[in-house]
Amino acid sequence: MKILVSILSVCYLFMLSCTFSSNSSENLKARITYSAADSLQVAYFASGCFWCVEAIFESLVGVDEVISGYSGGKAEEANYRTVISGKTNHAETVAVYYNPSVISYEQLLEVFFASHDPTTQNQQGPDRGKHYRSAIFYQNKSEKYLAETYIEKLLTEKVFYRITTEVTPFEAFYIAEEYHQDYEARNPKDPYICRVSIPRLNAFKQKYPSLIKQNKN
Repeated sequence: MKILVSILSVCYLFMLSCTFSSNSSENLKARITYSAADSLQVAYFASGCFWCVEAIFESLVGVDEVISGYSGGKAEEANYRTVISGKTNHAETVAVYYNPSVISYEQLLEVFFASHDPTTQNQQGPDRGKHYRSAIFYQNKSEKYLAETYIEKLLTEKVFYRITTEVTPFEAFYIAEEYHQDYEARNPKDPYICRVSIPRLNAFKQKYPSLIKQNKN
């Protein structure tokens, strides 16, 4: 009986994972086009399933667009099927296009650490695997310094007992398949979205109401 309960528990957790809920059409090509204004900058973060992360950053004032994709791997191309297999070493990543005159990179770092658990190695909630790791992909010395300084601050102040977040140079970003974009907004009744993504977003909103767009209630 205990074995049966354990098996059922594992199956239930898997059904609530980002991988299980994903659209089965992994071969769909990304058809995302986005022209960022000259006033915008882009930052790259990985903190678990990009459905959750995309929704969180899109809720922020000063953020114009968030695109889900893959970064951190060695393969020249990435797609959902190969990434979740672990063969490419990519992480599910979001590209955050933001206006630095409205929201700073330092504030994005604060949001990043406040909206996920950086103490868990290659895991966020029910999602497990290196493609769900916590990572900051910096593009210059300033971003690297700010990220490492903020991590040191969090550890010194004992906000977290440890931080597994990788701070690594940005190399490439591969846009994820079209069905992954705006997934939470387009699939509000998806079991994973209802049980994992929306609660994660709402928990963040309660912590930082001043950073939330007025139309993102």
